[in-house]
Amino acid sequence: MTIEVETSDPVAHVLECFRLRGNSEYGKEAVSQLEHALQAAYSAEQANASPQLIAACLLHDVGHLLHDLPEDAPDHDIDDQHEQLGAAWLIEHFVPEVVEPIRLHVAAKRYLCAVDSEYFAVLSPPSVQSLHLQGGPMTESQAAHFEQHPHFAEAIQLRRYDDQAKIPNLKTPSLEHYVDHLSQSLLTRTTN
Repeated sequence: MTIEVETSDPVAHVLECFRLRGNSEYGKEAVSQLEHALQAAYSAEQANASPQLIAACLLHDVGHLLHDLPEDAPDHDIDDQHEQLGAAWLIEHFVPEVVEPIRLHVAAKRYLCAVDSEYFAVLSPPSVQSLHLQGGPMTESQAAHFEQHPHFAEAIQLRRYDDQAKIPNLKTPSLEHYVDHLSQSLLTRTTN
């Protein structure tokens, strides 16, 4: 499935994407894609993150909603490369402060597994499974290179919010609550 984002209103199209496919299973977690996205955004908002990082948290797994692979693709040793798919879908409409942490959030998981001895223990079983498909922990040289990326810190923050966003029945604001964060993060904004 490819959802085209019209230049005229990319925020409306993002919302529609979540409305169409957001109730799908989030891997083998106990939350839906939409619940996971809202929980990640809510964690960032509670931490007083920038509107762009909050938007990135909301959109970080949108790539899962854009393909037609089966939900059990990891069981068949398939990495859906959702981070690349999502970033490619969003790059024409959202600022790099949104797109780059999304593109890097899988690399951030690999990085944290390499440099933080306690991090692996916080990963859920589906996240451990996907880690192996995504290349496993980074090597020392890969980690050093990753640390030089201009959006390294935001990617790490997004990753931490991502890992926390798997709580069944957690109350969060609605999808519409984040429209202003998305609107503030567009490449071109109209001013009133």
